[in-house]
Amino acid sequence: MRITDQYFWHVILGAFFLSLVVSGVIILEGIPESALHQLTPFELVILSLATFRLTRLFVYDRITAFFREQFYVVKKTRTGAVLEKPKGGIRRTLADLVSCPWCFGLWSGSTVVFFYFLTPYAWYPILMLAVSSLGTFLQLGANMVGWKAEQLKKEMEG
Repeated sequence: MRITDQYFWHVILGAFFLSLVVSGVIILEGIPESALHQLTPFELVILSLATFRLTRLFVYDRITAFFREQFYVVKKTRTGAVLEKPKGGIRRTLADLVSCPWCFGLWSGSTVVFFYFLTPYAWYPILMLAVSSLGTFLQLGANMVGWKAEQLKKEMEG
């Protein structure tokens, strides 16, 4: 299969995404109290952190593996089974989407921004995602400090 065989599905999914974004803008413009306003730096940081966490949740986290696996093919091996991307078709395009943080990040960001402006109730899950994102960064930082300390300890001993 040539790589260009997937272009059709990429265009279809891209057109679908574009139609969702346009529909979202039309919906938001139709709600007077949710008129798009100038985002403060704080709001931009919160929306960015929420988008990061939502993207990570769907692209990497184990808890959403059941969702990603719907777009893969199970191949049996001697030791069990492995998941592989389908050779082509819409499932291949969706498997590419859910395995690419940059691709899925567009969908996540659009979703977060849409619901942020649609309803004030979206603030709570968005804030929860943003706080979780900060927790992720703190954990990664702590792991890096611990890893560096281990490396230094090994160098001193060895």
